Parts: sequence; structure tokens; C-alpha cells
Amino acid sequence: MLKLSALLLFVWMSPALAQTVVVDGSSTVYPITEAVAEEFQKEFKGKYKVTVGTKGTGGGFKRFCRGETDVQNASRPILKLEFDACKETGIKFIELPIAYDATVVVVHPKNEWIKDITVEELKKIWEPSAQGKVTKWNQINPKWPDQPLKLFGAGSDSGTFDYFTEAIVGKAKSSRGDYTASEDDNTLVQGVSQEKNAIGYIPMAYYMGNTAKLKAVGIITKDKKGKVLPGVLPSRKTVEDGSYQPLARPLFIYISQKALNKPEVKEYASFFMKNVATLVPSVQYIPLPASAYEMATKNLNSAKLGTVFDGHSEVGLRIEDLLKKEAKH
Repeated sequence: MLKLSALLLFVWMSPALAQTVVVDGSSTVYPITEAVAEEFQKEFKGKYKVTVGTKGTGGGFKRFCRGETDVQNASRPILKLEFDACKETGIKFIELPIAYDATVVVVHPKNEWIKDITVEELKKIWEPSAQGKVTKWNQINPKWPDQPLKLFGAGSDSGTFDYFTEAIVGKAKSSRGDYTASEDDNTLVQGVSQEKNAIGYIPMAYYMGNTAKLKAVGIITKDKKGKVLPGVLPSRKTVEDGSYQPLARPLFIYISQKALNKPEVKEYASFFMKNVATLVPSVQYIPLPASAYEMATKNLNSAKLGTVFDGHSEVGLRIEDLLKKEAKH
């Protein structure tokens, strides 16, 4: 009996079980969080453990608002429906912007007919009315070949899906359904890289890690006077100067106020904000200005609750616009 009691006491005191930070959500944010988690666990020499899931932003918020996770990765702001779900269960949170992403439109490297694409052409491909009807490249642009379209994109639990559909189609979650969908961006990389007639969209980090397998497509937009501008490819420069639109977007983590009472979560959150600016470029995302991280750290330390968004993403939000919103919070 004594041996059993000692064993139970050991299990109860085990750091691996008792001091685990549970993170879930966006696969877009995953590379950032995984990099931070790795350094955090090294720093504390096994005292704390971090588990990072990739159920997608929507799938992650379902868990977060049920109180099942401590930290939520998000590739878009929390939606009103999710906010209300958290409110019902008494989950209050701190919203922290951590980086910028460029959603990249990608094709097979042997695709020779497309270099740039307009937002209107992307809409023609992805809008719900295209399902079962727009099935060939020349239906998008008569200069393109009479070849079948093979489509790859984010699954419906993904924040990338929400943002892309809002930015391109005009309404979040409004999309054709006859395409290969996944919340796992590696699955989309593999699909596009194996099919010459493919086109898809993925986060910047997943493109940058697979440039030999994929070709990025420039986005053609118009200025305020309606003049067509040259196609713009995603890069740190084009995101920072605001020219890569409308597919540049902020990334976030949400931390449960209740979870911050646990020492492992408090240590993790503090470590995250101290180190994220250095780690973001190493996983091919765009860091925010130093002032943004200082502001976010201040909000974390003062436990400033809630969101600066009104329940949906803001398409075309530039870095300076984000900073202005955060300053008013």
C-alpha cells in the first residue's frame, strides 16, 4: 500500500504531467509556436512541457472556449461566435499579435502559363458558383490552356480559409467545395507539388520551405484610381511596405486569463513575448516592429482582456493599421 501511495505521489508531482502548457489552433502559427516551445523547454531544462496541436484556428477556438487549452494560435482574429462561446463558459483572454503572414498563391513549378493573377480571377476560381462549372484554366483566362484545374486549399476549420475567402470572394467561409481541402498545410504543399495543373493557397512559411517544389504567383491589384498595378510577389519587403495585398494578415496568440494563474503558462507567455521577434524570421514569417512587441508585452503584464477587432478579420490591414488599433486598446 505504501509503495502504491509513493507511486501516486510521484505521478502527481511529475512536471511532465502537472506542468504542461497546452496549445492548439492554427497550423499557420504552428512553426512560430513550435520554435518558441523548443527554446522554452531548453531554457527550463525539462521543468515545463509544451504540447502544440494543429486543429486549425476554428477547431482550436472550440477547445480554447471549452477551457481545454491554455493558449490558442490564430491566423485571424477571434470571431463573434467564438467570443460568445468563450463568454458562455467564462473564458476571458488576452489577445497578442505576434507576426505577419503572406498567404501565397502557388502552382506547380512546371506551370509555364501563369506568372501573375488578379483578385477577380482568383474569385472566379474560388467563389461558390464556380463549383462544378469552372473546371479548366481557360475558363479563368482565355490565354491559359484548355487543361483541368486541380484545386488545393485550406479546410473549413482553418483561419487561412476564413481570411482567404473574405479577402478574395468577399465573404468569410464562402467557397466552392469541390477541391482538396486540409487544415494541414503540408498536405497542400504535397498536393500542388505533384500536379502540374494545380493551384492552391498556403501560408508563407510553408511556401518558403518548399520553393523547389512550388512556384509563387504574383497578385495583381488596382490603385485607388482603378489603374492596374504590376503583380506583386510575397516577401518581407512587400508585406512591410503594404504592397502585397489583400493577402497579408496579422497572426495572433490568445492566452486564457485563468491559465495565467499556472506558473508554467505565466513563464511560457513571458518567454514567448521576449523571444518571438527573434524566432519569427527564422521560420519565414514577418516580425512586427519592436514597438508592437513592447505594446503586446505591456498588455500581457497588465492582463488587458478582450479583442481590438469586432468579430471578423479586416482585409488589407497593414502593419501600421494594426499598430494604431492596438494603441487604442
